Amino acid sequence: MYQKRAIEELIQKTEKSFKGVLVTGPRQVGKSTVLRHLYGDRRYVTFDDPVLLAQTKAEPGLFFRNYRPPIVLDEVQYIAELFPYLKMECDKSEENGRFLLTGSQQYHLMKNISESLAGRIAILELSGLSMREIMGCDFHMPFIPNQLYLEEREKSCYHIEDIWKLIHRGSYPALLDENVDWQTFYSAYVQTYIDRDIHELGNVKDKLKFTRFMTVLASRTGQMLNYSSVAEQTEVSVSTVKEWTSLLEASGMIYMLQPFSNSALKRAIRTPKLYFRDTGLVCFLTRYQTPETAMNGAMAGELFETFVVSEILKSFSNAGLDYRMYVTYYRGKDKRMSMENGQKISREDEIDLLIEQDDFIYPVEIKMSANPKLTMTNAFDVIDKIPGKRRGTGTIVCMYDSALWLKDNIAAVPVEYI
Repeated sequence: MYQKRAIEELIQKTEKSFKGVLVTGPRQVGKSTVLRHLYGDRRYVTFDDPVLLAQTKAEPGLFFRNYRPPIVLDEVQYIAELFPYLKMECDKSEENGRFLLTGSQQYHLMKNISESLAGRIAILELSGLSMREIMGCDFHMPFIPNQLYLEEREKSCYHIEDIWKLIHRGSYPALLDENVDWQTFYSAYVQTYIDRDIHELGNVKDKLKFTRFMTVLASRTGQMLNYSSVAEQTEVSVSTVKEWTSLLEASGMIYMLQPFSNSALKRAIRTPKLYFRDTGLVCFLTRYQTPETAMNGAMAGELFETFVVSEILKSFSNAGLDYRMYVTYYRGKDKRMSMENGQKISREDEIDLLIEQDDFIYPVEIKMSANPKLTMTNAFDVIDKIPGKRRGTGTIVCMYDSALWLKDNIAAVPVEYI
């Protein structure tokens, strides 16, 4: 059964303004499925077909003689040789929407398009199913938690009984079918991903070591990435860890959240934070076999944070916005004293997410807690030091069951508000 995707209207709107649309995203998130659903009357060609791939590589100039637009081209990352001819086909007609493409290796695709198809092909990103899509929620605003967003979100938000089942199950559309075995799916997924995507991107020779690397990295989701530590645990060089991390990012498996940069914050840490894009994959790699073990495990806080960050990023990409331009995080080197459970605690200032829009910065704290407290937002005042920026509504995304204003500009909201 087809699952309606939030990006559908955006694809249909965008293809009216460009010669073509490229839908990127990781393997098996539903790129081909959504295009086939929307454009079932168009000819569909996939470069997963080894015979067609070999023929096109050998004679790319003949391809569009045999396959005339309008057309859907699937897995175009395998066929860079075709892009110059695609450019010529785009320039032959003023008609928009003649080409619909999919691809799962974002770096190479962006490079090819920026070099030969800039201004002709629009790029949209499709991630795994969002919480909104899974729950059938028809709400498409990106998570910019201002007053308008919070008021509108309240109208269509309802409580999810078992959020940890959602976190553990993961966001791949195939897993919506309860008959699909979770363990079998992810085992096959990782194997296919390494055999196909990673081989194509980086020609990794030691598959067992790369699997070990993925497991080590999964155990660090939600943390600043220490390449040396990962290299030591994986028993490879630091340069190899950096190369392999780039491969995971290029194929959409992880996201490196960049630190907020402003000259006014001289003591800010500049190291990016690592987030996997699918919490089900993290649970599989770190051997959390059930939602209960994930919820009660040592990584529960990081898993919850990874889920929230991933959902926020989806809210931007499903609205056609580049989350890289909106979302950062902050961590300062200076220590701040605070009282917790009657004890003085010293820790670095940190704000899990900073979401920028216009002159406003919206600070977001993510807590796996049903007891939000104003002290969780002590670091928010660092934004007041930034010239030319104003602090927007601060939020604590947590496990509380309804929105709760803690101050006139700070609200605690349930995770379902994303």
